[in-house]
Formats: sequence, C-alpha cells, structure tokens
Amino acid sequence: MAEMNVVPYIDVMLVLLIIFMITSPLLTRSVEVELPIVGQAERVATDSINFIIITINAQGQLFLDKAEQPLTTQELLVQVVALIRFAPNSQVLIKGDHRLTYGEVVKLMSTLREAGVEKVGLLTKIQRNANR
Repeated sequence: MAEMNVVPYIDVMLVLLIIFMITSPLLTRSVEVELPIVGQAERVATDSINFIIITINAQGQLFLDKAEQPLTTQELLVQVVALIRFAPNSQVLIKGDHRLTYGEVVKLMSTLREAGVEKVGLLTKIQRNANR
C-alpha cells in the first residue's frame, strides 16, 4: 500500500483555520466613533508628517491611536508629550464622536496646548455630493 494518509494534514489545516478566524478580528479592533460630517475640509499632506490620533468616544473616554483601554487625561498627556519629543514634527489629531459636546473637545484641545503640543487638529468626515 503506497498511498499517503492526508487525514492528519486536514486536521492541522482546520485547526489553523480556526485559529486565524478567531485572532484576525482581534487584530483589527479599534474604538467606534461617528465623526462629524462637513462639506469641505482642508487636506493635509501626509508624506512628511507623523500623526498622533486621540479618540474620544461618545462617553468621553480617551484613547491614544488604536489602544483598546481608555486613558485618563494625565496618562494621555504624558504619552502624547513623549511621542512629540521623540518626533517633533508630529501633529496631534482629535477624532471626536459627533455626539460629544463642543466643550469636551475644546477642553481636550486646551489641555494639549497647555502641555506644550503646538499642532492640534480635528478629524472629520467629508460629505460627498452626487453632482461631483
């Protein structure tokens, strides 16, 4: 009998498939935020600028880049200032949920400015017209 038994290979393949199916959604997870919609926005050249993205969800929790755990304002400031010192040409962008009050976003911008962050911007979603 010179046939090859492929059953163990199929078992290994199915186990690997299950592992990849479980781990792939965990790798692409981020904080869900509904951005405000605007008609026009200034486009920024992204070639030479590093962006530090701060996310504020609808509950007012702060997240840095793609972190899954919320940070306190003090923890966020320490991490942002460290990142700015490492890459001085970085720009901080605030990705705030549209359900937040205006005051919460302005308070965060003011706190960042007081900590020495000079370049602070806002992320928005651009509304596309069907006529264009």
